[in-house]
Amino acid sequence: MNDLSFASLLTPEGRALLDEVRGTAPAQELAVATRLRREHPAELVSAALAQARLRERAAAKFAAEDAERMFFTPNGVEQSTRTTVAAYRAERFRELGVTSVADLCCGIGGDAIALARAGIRVLAVDRDPLTAAVARANADALGLSALIEVREADVTEVDVSVYDAVFVDPARRGGRGRIFDPEAYSPPLSWAVATARQAPHAALKVAPGIPHEAVPDGAEAEWISDGGDVKEAVLWFGTQPGLVRATLLPGPRVLRGRGLPDPPVRPLGRYLYEPDGAAIRAHLVAEVAEELDGGLIDETIAYVTADERRDTRYATAYEITDQLPFNVKKLKALLREREVGVLTVKKRGSAVEPEELRRKVLPKTHGPNAVTVFLTRVAGAPTMLLGHPV
Repeated sequence: MNDLSFASLLTPEGRALLDEVRGTAPAQELAVATRLRREHPAELVSAALAQARLRERAAAKFAAEDAERMFFTPNGVEQSTRTTVAAYRAERFRELGVTSVADLCCGIGGDAIALARAGIRVLAVDRDPLTAAVARANADALGLSALIEVREADVTEVDVSVYDAVFVDPARRGGRGRIFDPEAYSPPLSWAVATARQAPHAALKVAPGIPHEAVPDGAEAEWISDGGDVKEAVLWFGTQPGLVRATLLPGPRVLRGRGLPDPPVRPLGRYLYEPDGAAIRAHLVAEVAEELDGGLIDETIAYVTADERRDTRYATAYEITDQLPFNVKKLKALLREREVGVLTVKKRGSAVEPEELRRKVLPKTHGPNAVTVFLTRVAGAPTMLLGHPV
């Protein structure tokens, strides 16, 4: 999609076409396109069908009601913040007393929308003309243009001193895929940190795999998961310097670091706990283990074991029924004996691919029972643990 084809979607003819192609199944696209091109420009029809596909994809991140009204680019759908995460962050800003935010590298405007809905005035900046136009159209489509000013500009030239807070979401993808070096972000993390220090409050969105040693002095580091999936890390300024926290959505449920030493390794107990990925990324497994009065099954593996079942908001509990040395034939025989037809495979510290194992061990005649198998190490030894969630 280029600037011209996008602009055509904002015309009355383009909007009418968007309504007409809504819900078009992939198998019907060719027939629908052929019919519509008899009355409308071919480029406009193609743009409308492409936008309809993007809106369907975006429904996984945005509320369906919003996605049906918003506009997207392929990169915008891929890189935009999930609505639940953006709304949580906007609420944090609101609780800090922030009334205005400079949203730098705003993309299609997902975070700007969440901030505006929290009652915060936003300057949304992106240097790409098409992306900025889409962000502006989204603010209009959702009735938020009074709170969101979209500016096409180089973010490094924006004066942030007149805003209560800065939010920076640098590009973390290049021509070869994901970028892991924070200094290779666009703009680099060092620039984002320097800019953050110019405002009373700031939040910098970074990849969840950022090394802890890359967290700058004076920043709070937060890892966020949504529905058990780790989505991002955020470096906060003007909050609690040095704090490390894991935030689990929905909730939010917040686990704060207390600088605990690594948990001890202990024999496998009746229960195995799988800490949420945000807690693992934040290096807060020790805090989870203390809550459970548990220990690790291996000094390098983030599974916690305990003899008693305890409720926790930060880990999923499993009751373990079997502990076996890693052996595919033995596992296959055991699953057949127990009439297992539904097998969930989890791994940590194992090179075996779950889908490969499933193909090898599931019996051809599926039984009615379900089992979870953990491929891991216990005290250094490759091990299979069988159990079920409780």
